[in-house]
Amino acid sequence: MTKYIYSLLCALFCFHLSSYSQPTAEEVLATARKVNAYFMKAVPDPTVPTFVNRERSSNLWTRAVYYEGLMALYGIDPKAEYLDYTDRWGDFHKWHPRGTFRETNADNQCCGQTYLDRYMMTGDTRMMENVRKNLDYQMGTKIGWWTWVDAIQMALPVYTKMYRITGDERYADHAMKMYTWTRDTLAGGLFNEKEGLWWRDKDYVPPYREADGSNCYWSRGCGWAYVAIVKALEDIGSRPMSKQMRRHYRLLRKDFLRMSKALLRCQRADGLWNPSLVCPTNYGGKELTGSALFLCGMSWGIRHKVLSAKRYRPACDRAWEAMATDCVHPDGFLGYVQGTGKEPASAQPVTYDRHPDFEDFGTGCFLIGAAEYYLLLKQ
Repeated sequence: MTKYIYSLLCALFCFHLSSYSQPTAEEVLATARKVNAYFMKAVPDPTVPTFVNRERSSNLWTRAVYYEGLMALYGIDPKAEYLDYTDRWGDFHKWHPRGTFRETNADNQCCGQTYLDRYMMTGDTRMMENVRKNLDYQMGTKIGWWTWVDAIQMALPVYTKMYRITGDERYADHAMKMYTWTRDTLAGGLFNEKEGLWWRDKDYVPPYREADGSNCYWSRGCGWAYVAIVKALEDIGSRPMSKQMRRHYRLLRKDFLRMSKALLRCQRADGLWNPSLVCPTNYGGKELTGSALFLCGMSWGIRHKVLSAKRYRPACDRAWEAMATDCVHPDGFLGYVQGTGKEPASAQPVTYDRHPDFEDFGTGCFLIGAAEYYLLLKQ
């Protein structure tokens, strides 16, 4: 009987593998185009402020994340309409961080990532000078502004992109001081090296636990850190590295590898990740944004031979299949997007049909993941 059950399970497993259809790069691109077209149709004027409970300028962090995704899409699908849409937005805001030059809130610096991406394409100094003034101001203040893990994604790549543009190591050095303060000092250190995952912020003094006693690690929070590390590795690795830059690179690479191992262990059978990464009983369900960010990081790691393709490629394939099949509506609307918040319990329930409070950052996360997976398929 045991041999019969084993043979049956093997047959079912083989049938599942044979029925799985590997996506083509063109199919991935078509899905990404559909998702982006839905958003651009919903927001035809990129200068109009958002209004969720109150008015906010359209260069707030949620919209900035969308433009990160749009730049990633442009990298694989260079359509002029994407740049036109981006430049209308940037020109309207005078290529300025949200707020004043004295801005220290990482959320308000996030738009600078796209400004600097556009500068690297055009050489138009208008697109980078205001960002540089803001970073120069912040570097003259304290270390310790990044008091929540999301801040690493919002601001670390702004600094490393500025280093990539200028070659001035002060930008990367300052960013890494901020990163390591958040990682090691804030609330006892937000990064759990042993488990390879991040606590969310200064209010979640570790160990922070779910009701069943398991550690509470928020999917999107860890996703923010994962993608920021990838971007910083890309930027720092783009130049010949001094001894100090090699030191920064090694630390980020080690953290990337620790996170990758941890994330692989807690991927759901269907390919997505739970809002609460290691706790399936509390807020265990499908969630798109964290999953898309993890897909981006793993795909990048395989492409750059930092991660084993044999080990991580199946996780990427399962993640994309679930994102494309389970989350994308026929018109391009995205389901299973957890709205804004700071923990697995935020913006629940997360379902296929529920509209999140902000749609823009979910679209951005999807495009970030789709673009990197596309590049993996094309490799």
